[in-house]
Amino acid sequence: MENLLGLLRVRVKKGVNLAVRDVRSSDPYVVIKMGKQKLKTRVIIKDVNPQWNEDLTLSVAEPNLPVQLTVYDHDMFSKDDKMGDAEFDIRPFLEAVKMNLSGLPGGTIITKVQPCRSNCLAEESTVIWKDGQVVQDMCLRLRNVECGEVELQLQWINLPGSRGL
Repeated sequence: MENLLGLLRVRVKKGVNLAVRDVRSSDPYVVIKMGKQKLKTRVIIKDVNPQWNEDLTLSVAEPNLPVQLTVYDHDMFSKDDKMGDAEFDIRPFLEAVKMNLSGLPGGTIITKVQPCRSNCLAEESTVIWKDGQVVQDMCLRLRNVECGEVELQLQWINLPGSRGL
C-alpha cells in the first residue's frame, strides 16, 4: 500500500470501425495491462462498433509504465484473434492531477497531448477539470491491424494511506 500512488480508472467507452475477424463481424473485448496487472472488458457479440462503457481500475505504483491495450475477437472453439493493440503514457495525466486544481471552473483544459509517432493517439487528447476532478479523454488508433480505434477516459482516484502524487 505504501508504494501505491493511487488508482487509475480507465473507462473503456467504445470501439470504432474494428477489424472483422469472423465471417462478417467480430466479438470484441479489450484487455488492459500495466506491469503485472491485467484486466478485461466483457465480450460484445457481433459488433465492430461496440459500446462497452466499462470501468477498469489499475493500481498505480510506477507512473513511468505505459498502459497497454489489446483488442481481441472472442472465439468459441479456437484461440481468440488479436484485433490490434495500442499503448499510452499516463505521465501527462498524472502531472495534471498533481497540480491541485480545486476551484477551477468545470471544463477548463489543463493540458493537451498531441498525436505523434511515439503514442497511439488518433487525435489530440485533452486533460480537463470536470466535476471536481482531472479527466482525460483519448481516442487510440490500434496498431498491427488494418483498422480500428478505441475511445477511453482516464480518472484518478486518491487512496487514503497511499503515498499519493
